[in-house]
Order: sequence, then structure tokens, then C-alpha cells
Amino acid sequence: MKIVKIENLVKKFNDAVAVDNISLGIEEGEVYGLLGPNGAGKSTTINMICGLLRANEGTIEILGKDVNKNKIFAKRNIGIVPQDIAIYEELTAYENVRFFAGLYGFRGKELHERVEEALSFVGLLDKAKNCPEDFSGGMKRRLNIACAIAHKPKLIIMDEPTVGIDPQSRNHILEAVKKLNEMGSTIIYTSHYMEEIEAICTRIGIVDHGKLIIEGTKEELKNSITNVNTMCITAASAKNINEDEIKLINGVISAEIDDNVVTINNSTDINNLDKIIFYFTQKDIHIKNLEIKTPDLETVFLTLTGRKLRD
Repeated sequence: MKIVKIENLVKKFNDAVAVDNISLGIEEGEVYGLLGPNGAGKSTTINMICGLLRANEGTIEILGKDVNKNKIFAKRNIGIVPQDIAIYEELTAYENVRFFAGLYGFRGKELHERVEEALSFVGLLDKAKNCPEDFSGGMKRRLNIACAIAHKPKLIIMDEPTVGIDPQSRNHILEAVKKLNEMGSTIIYTSHYMEEIEAICTRIGIVDHGKLIIEGTKEELKNSITNVNTMCITAASAKNINEDEIKLINGVISAEIDDNVVTINNSTDINNLDKIIFYFTQKDIHIKNLEIKTPDLETVFLTLTGRKLRD
């Protein structure tokens, strides 16, 4: 059964197209990793799934029902852990979770049980009477999760939940994601930490320029560029290196320069190492280090979306 079904989704802000005809389906029980550079359209897509934004074109279904036509149903079945922490500093941890769980109509004993269960799950039950203004960043992130899961949603959306926290809290959150999934929740997870995506996601979609450019398991994504290897050359100086000249070398797919590091994606069908080294030699450029990397998820991501910084 598909928990999420998106068809031909388009979102425009004036003349700018933020989401450009995206279609995807997320099956019950998946941990779906949604990746993309800054400005790729991830957050806009998530906001439309949650019903916070309305699409210009296309449809979104949650558990078989149109989000825009069944907003209350959708909200009851979705838990959102936003990138920006959304808790009340002046309320206790217990009061925060009770407030958000209360929005879903829980009252009395059931509300109390749900609050305590959520706080226990994220390891904060002993801090129930404390205000989050005294919490560490990791504790606030965990409280954020408790607020999102107290109503036991079928779909949990986690938008970069481990940003700026200590390794222990990060590990606790990743273990919580796995446990929530084992307990029956379907999860959409976004992160810029590729090792997190590799560790917890069953399937991954990469979005860029508003389009879904590839989708599959991590093995399928890696296999999509098995005919490509990545060569990283650290030069004493990149002053005289020209990307367009390197691209003229037979077998070179792309070349990018960042400071004194030249990253070259090559076809594995063509052995051009001698020609690349000769290019640097004739430019009288000293090579300090050369490394050839086998494809991993980060290589896939950078190969498909580029290595240049995004605003």
C-alpha cells in the first residue's frame, strides 16, 4: 500500500518553478530519503505533502486520500519534525508534548499516556518537568520529535533532524528513526549527511532544480554510475588550470575546480590517467595528491547535482 502518492506535482512562486512535475510513490514501511542541494525543491515538496502549501498542478494522496480535499485526515496521519526547532521554551517538556498531542483531540488519561510514552521514547521522561530553555541542542531536537510522534502518525516527515547536535544525540535520533520504522511508521527523511541516508533509508530520491532526477535503493543509485569514477587531484596551485580544457581530454565527463582541488569524473571505459597527468605537466603544475574514488552515495549525489556551492 502506498502511504504517499504524488503525481505531476508543480509549484510556482511567480515566475520561478520550485517543483517541476514531480511524481513518486512511497510504500508503507519505507524509510524514504529525500536528497537535494539547497533550493532543489525538497522543502517545498514537503510543505505541500503536509498541506502547508497548495500545488499549482498535480495531486498528493496520503493513505489514498487527496491532501487538499481531506486536510484533517492528512494532518492526523502525518507527524512533522521541522528543520527549525518548533517548541515553546517557556513550557515544560511535558507541557510541550501535551499541547501538540492535544491538537489532535486527545484528552484525559489517554493524553497523559501518549505524552509520557513519547517522552520516554526520546529519552526525556526524566526531564518532563524541565523547560527546554535549559536543554542542549540535542535534547531540544529530541523533544521536537516527541511532539511530532505523540499522536502516533502513520507518516513521519523528518527534515534534517540532526543538524548542529552532538554525536550522542545524533546517534540516539538515528536509532529512534529505525525503531519508529520497526513499530510501523513510514518515514520521509531529509539530510545533508550521506552516511545517515545510507544507514537508515530503504529507498532514496534525489531532487534537483525542482525535478526528481533519480530514485531507487542505495545500491541501484550507485550502480547508475558504475561506468564513472571520480579523480581528485590536489595541485600546488590551480591558477593555470582550465575546466573546459580538461573536459576536452578523451573520457572526461566533467571537471570542477574548488580552491586547489580538481575533481574529474571519468568514464571507466577509457584509461586517460596519462593524458590527465600530461595536462598538468605541460602546465608546469605540481600534483601534491591524486586519489581515485569508487562510487558511494556522496559520489552519486555530487555527480548528478554538481560540486559547486548553491546559495
